[in-house]
Amino acid sequence: QVQLVESGGGLVQPGGSLRLSCAVSGQSLDYYTIGWFRQAPGKEREGVSCISNTGTYVKDSVKGRFTISGDNAENTVYLQAESLKPEDTAVYFCAADKYYSCATMMSGTGLYEYDAWGQGTQVTVSS
Repeated sequence: QVQLVESGGGLVQPGGSLRLSCAVSGQSLDYYTIGWFRQAPGKEREGVSCISNTGTYVKDSVKGRFTISGDNAENTVYLQAESLKPEDTAVYFCAADKYYSCATMMSGTGLYEYDAWGQGTQVTVSS
């Protein structure tokens, strides 16, 4: 059973940066599509970025500011978030699934059917 633990969130000023981590345990991340999602208060959970064996995907809303990467040795997926804006404030979650593609994950299809979700990490962008 795969398990995910996010870390790296915090309070940052507008224009600042954070690196979020999604530590994968139980199985190698090579077997999974790993997606980063975020949920702001009163809003639906939305896909932000994704990585799989076939490549990476970044939503237009964060393209040029967020970068996703995977470290097989650490079995961890990272989300480097730069030039942060107040509207980036949300709880950030990672999710893993063996069968969904990045495109499907980021569309929100089957959101709560994925193999695993982490508990989330809070990102607050404020001066």
